[in-house]
Amino acid sequence: MARRLKGVLAPVVTPFDADLKPSAERLITHCKWLVSQNAGLAVFGTNSEANSLSVAERMTLMSQLVEAGVDASLMMPGTGCCALTDTVELTKHAVKLGCSGVLMLPPFFYKNLSDDGLYRAFSETIQRVGSDKLRLYLYHIPPIAQVPITPGVIERLLKAYPGTVAGIKDSSGDWNNTDMLLKNFQSESFDVFCGSEVFLLQTLRGGGAGAITATCNVNPAMIHDLYAHWQDADADDRQAKVTTVRRTFEMLPLISAMKAVIAWKRNDPQWSEVRPPLMSVPKEKLEPLREKLDEIGYQMNL
Repeated sequence: MARRLKGVLAPVVTPFDADLKPSAERLITHCKWLVSQNAGLAVFGTNSEANSLSVAERMTLMSQLVEAGVDASLMMPGTGCCALTDTVELTKHAVKLGCSGVLMLPPFFYKNLSDDGLYRAFSETIQRVGSDKLRLYLYHIPPIAQVPITPGVIERLLKAYPGTVAGIKDSSGDWNNTDMLLKNFQSESFDVFCGSEVFLLQTLRGGGAGAITATCNVNPAMIHDLYAHWQDADADDRQAKVTTVRRTFEMLPLISAMKAVIAWKRNDPQWSEVRPPLMSVPKEKLEPLREKLDEIGYQMNL
């Protein structure tokens, strides 16, 4: 792999055309802008509406990004699906393109899984991909997936596949869990990322690698500045400002809110489109968000 990903990554929101097909042109433009703002690209994450995209759509978009000159070494695409064979196919494609890692959900349809079953799902994927270039980042998001990745599973995977299992994104929303991961697993070969910039400063102080966070889509410069200056005297003030922006976006459903703001800032109404079952933000609810963003001095810096 070209590099080991650190810092701040965006689970890149996926734009759609009027017919609900992914808009590759808009996606490429947005990814290139994010890179210019020092953000990595966790394409096909939760906020990318990844599970509303087919395997073929994800593979095509990945290829189109690379063909358009987006550096694959800055990419950590989401490849975890319910079906083992889908996960393997997506992961092989990401490795072939030269992505620096993949972010892998557990199989999330069946609940109350045993550690043995979950370990086997990841292990079988690693073996079927069969590449020493694979760097797998576990995606722990129990509020959504309802399938936690337990410390026992992490321990077994690290023992069986050292170097291949490269880290974890903790989207539990529970700082105590992130703190546990930092204290027990963060190392030179296993990186812990928090799933929200609200925890970024704490994560960095605990030795973590950074954040893979939704609102990096709309506030990358400020979040990266916190990452770059976390040891400065004003780091707590920087964190407070970053958190204020995040909480403002959380006034509305996050995916729809971010896409609506991108549509506003880019003067491109089509950016507001989401795939069902999600719904775009109604105009009457968007205005209070825009007013609050103006009030706090929010800038997207396009």
